[in-house]
Amino acid sequence: MDAEDLRAVQQPLKDAYRADPAAAMITLRAHGELGAEEVSCSVQTGRDLAVAGLHPASGGDGSLACSGDMLLQALAACAGVTLRAVATSLGIAVAGGTVRAEGDLDFRGTLAVAKDAPVGFAAIRLSFDLDTDATPDQLGTLLRLTERYCVVYQTLARPAQLSATLTQPT
Repeated sequence: MDAEDLRAVQQPLKDAYRADPAAAMITLRAHGELGAEEVSCSVQTGRDLAVAGLHPASGGDGSLACSGDMLLQALAACAGVTLRAVATSLGIAVAGGTVRAEGDLDFRGTLAVAKDAPVGFAAIRLSFDLDTDATPDQLGTLLRLTERYCVVYQTLARPAQLSATLTQPT
């Protein structure tokens, strides 16, 4: 897809959202089923079923996906797609490359070993290794706009209001 093709696809959406901002508000959903036999939760990804379980550092055997890894995978995927869209829009040729997301997690927190240990990632790093002839200025713009428009990156950088509920069938 080149810049013209991307604009052709996105421009009608942009025009519609400018005319009716409420049309741009969409609720995305995920649904999980708790595992009956093991400590797991299955989530439909749209194409496949992802079965998440405990990371080996918290008692898992490594046979199931770790939701912390899935969070990093979502960040890498979103950042990669966003970078590709931004590069296409700006006319920056990127022949290929890799996206890496890594995060530091102290499992003492999630296992309640130390009350002062945080639960969750203490730091997350995102990096790109690109096959491109772009100038340093173009690369700076590409990174800045990728950070700005990547949904997962922005959600982690500026957390959304989060709530949880629990119900029981009657």
